[in-house]
Amino acid sequence: MKPETIEKLCCPFDKSDLNLDIVTRDPEGDIIEGYFTCKDCQRVYPIVRGLPIMNPDEYREFHLEKPLYQKWGLKGREDFRLLDK
Repeated sequence: MKPETIEKLCCPFDKSDLNLDIVTRDPEGDIIEGYFTCKDCQRVYPIVRGLPIMNPDEYREFHLEKPLYQKWGLKGREDFRLLDK
């Protein structure tokens, strides 16, 4: 995913702006792993293999996302609350 893509994305829940945290990049600078955090509702959306996963809550499989967030050190953060569903 190109870093400038964040300017075109918003939270699918409340349409707010997103913060981007990058975990890994490829040699060209594209984002391979990371996550977006909504500035208002604090929902977290992962970036996996360069693809942002931004489904609404009812279509998300939090049990599949949880290991990624734990790997990235998000355990215990306030926005991690959505993964306990």
